[in-house]
Amino acid sequence: MRWIYGKQDFSTIERGQENCYLLTNGLGGFSSLTMTGSAARNDHALLMACIQAPNHRYNMVHRLAETLAIGKDEFILSTQEFADGAKEEGYRYLSAFVYDDSPIWKFHVQGVELQKEIGMKQEENTVAVRYTIWNRQKKDAVFRVTPFFQFTRKGSEPKSTQVFTLERDTVYSEGMTLYFETNGEIRKIEEKEEIYFYSYDVCDGRREKGLAKANHEISIFVPEGECVKLKIVYSMENALQDADLIIEGMRKYRRSLEEQAAFVMPMARELSKSANQFVSKRESTGGSTILAGYPFFEDWGRDTMIALPGVCIVTGQYETAKKILRTFAVNERKGLMPNLFPEGGNEPLYNTVDAALLFINCVYLYYEATKDVAFVKEMYPVMERIIKGYREGTDYGICMDSDGLIQAGEGLWQVTWMDVRIGEILPTPRHGKPVEINAYWYNALCIMEQFASLVNRTWEYSQLKEQVKVSFVEKFWMEDRRCLKDLVSGTKADRQIRCNQIWAVSMPFTMLDETKERQVVETVFETLYTPYGLRTLEIADEEFRSNYQGEMEERDMAYHQGTVWTFPLGAYYLAYLKVNGYSKEAKADVKDQLEVIESAMREGCIGQLPEIYDGENPTRSKGCFAQAWSVGEILRVYAVIEKREGE
Repeated sequence: MRWIYGKQDFSTIERGQENCYLLTNGLGGFSSLTMTGSAARNDHALLMACIQAPNHRYNMVHRLAETLAIGKDEFILSTQEFADGAKEEGYRYLSAFVYDDSPIWKFHVQGVELQKEIGMKQEENTVAVRYTIWNRQKKDAVFRVTPFFQFTRKGSEPKSTQVFTLERDTVYSEGMTLYFETNGEIRKIEEKEEIYFYSYDVCDGRREKGLAKANHEISIFVPEGECVKLKIVYSMENALQDADLIIEGMRKYRRSLEEQAAFVMPMARELSKSANQFVSKRESTGGSTILAGYPFFEDWGRDTMIALPGVCIVTGQYETAKKILRTFAVNERKGLMPNLFPEGGNEPLYNTVDAALLFINCVYLYYEATKDVAFVKEMYPVMERIIKGYREGTDYGICMDSDGLIQAGEGLWQVTWMDVRIGEILPTPRHGKPVEINAYWYNALCIMEQFASLVNRTWEYSQLKEQVKVSFVEKFWMEDRRCLKDLVSGTKADRQIRCNQIWAVSMPFTMLDETKERQVVETVFETLYTPYGLRTLEIADEEFRSNYQGEMEERDMAYHQGTVWTFPLGAYYLAYLKVNGYSKEAKADVKDQLEVIESAMREGCIGQLPEIYDGENPTRSKGCFAQAWSVGEILRVYAVIEKREGE
């Protein structure tokens, strides 16, 4: 898809900073600035390098200051807010911003046309900027670019005493080296400092100011009546590359992803490319992983297992899916999968109850797509240990009760996805038997029964599977509310209406009869559905929080207490299609409702889907502007619609 924004979309500096682009390099590094080219977050950068994939990130080139001189007149083309209230307002000369596999800016200044385009190279910390300047004036012009550097760990700030040293085509600071290549004229300048105002961090209670420094400028002379190109490449590895080749290579790579996924619907084709932006190498394990979200998150086990079916399997990235699953398989401990892979020799953290059960589901979905029996045989012993661990009991209070259901959580450990903890406060305590965990448990038992037959192994738990089914309906079903409890714990939290019950309908193997499944879907629609995601708690609940904003503690108190999350919307649509027999009418309903997703992809991070929205009126994306499981789960819906239509 070609996303086009005109002057009405950036009529003010505030509007011009509402949306951003995202380019990634498959190492955890990225390039992301607003559609006016400004840094509105401390995590924005022309080059956010990752020196150890996927999470040792450094903000190298924070932003570019750009000016155009026509005769004796000078025009500032860059846009930026500063801490002292000053502003660069180059957006006034911006005629269009286009995102079409690469971000493109089109400026018009008194007879001079300027186009700027950025590209990022796969598996390198390398970014390219290409300016094409057509001087249709009757005067000569000079275009200048001044790069501002940070050379600091993502999220931190350079010291005011930090020194940046320029030696020909290399910048040094804090033991790090950045190379650059350009066809422009390089001029060393006296080091200067800028202090920025980050409007998008202020609203979330994050750091509102940041500092960067410049020590050189790059310029090119543009004679009247001529067209010239200025190319700049910045790299942590090798800047001796052509900007044209980097940009065209990136565009070609993205087109190949679209072709491999082979979706028909335009939004699905776009999301198939967006999905790949979350896939990264993991240096410590030599495998691959899925980053949970940009710009904040790293890779987590739970998020990976939820995102993987949509990000990798339905897009045809089967080898990547296997690499990721193998990485987790070799790190299984006591029947659990890692929730976090820390770097630097530290041991993984295993504080998740869902990742291991969803690992089994991922292997099943991979097998259904590929019929790769050899991989099932390879993973089977790991999956057996998962079942054994949950049945006999493992860490974090995770164990099977006498009724066959899984209980989890102890002390201050939150082990489901609603895992916020503020000191000793658990805003969403879910110790006990969570509804989605037991849906995953039953699903895993059914899958293992099928796999045992497939690989000629003895399966002992058919009776257990039936016990779980009976116990689940008996303990979770609420006839008066025509839906499922969120939890079985003996507390008032049990009867709260939350989105977690939708997975008891959408998983491949489920426990409810057809009538109850339909009732769950209708109750979720009535109380939790919005076009951009499902609420985490119904509005009628006394604990509902309508807005996600403010300091971290305030945001955390709202995170799972009504805030709209995009990723459960995928499960809702899959459940809706299922209970309506995948009829033409049901598919038409879902396709109609999904049309609004295009507006979500236009806002925030262009071509992506975000993490969350406010709970009461979800108008503006919040949290991570690009979230892996949001993209993955919506892609699964498109995959089911297109597959069913083709049968």
